[in-house]
Amino acid sequence: PELISTHQKYESRGYETVAVAMIYDPPNYVIAYAEKNRLPFKVVLDTKGEIANTFGPVQVTPTTFLISKRGEIVKHFIGEPDFNWLHDIVEKELGK
Repeated sequence: PELISTHQKYESRGYETVAVAMIYDPPNYVIAYAEKNRLPFKVVLDTKGEIANTFGPVQVTPTTFLISKRGEIVKHFIGEPDFNWLHDIVEKELGK
């Protein structure tokens, strides 16, 4: 829910959320979850593990990357992020 509210809070200012399902997540489960929870952002199936390997490799979920408008990783959270702190960083980045 906090990820959804973060997305909704900042999307009008150019913020995007992309969820990446891990290689071990069954695609039918991911699709059903996204539909059931009406996720308002993109959900990508990483069926070959290529995205996870590009960023790490990512081995723990949730893992969150905040990427700047310039494509640079600003912050990397392992586990659920502190959303107040995340919002502070997002505010700073959107102000640039």
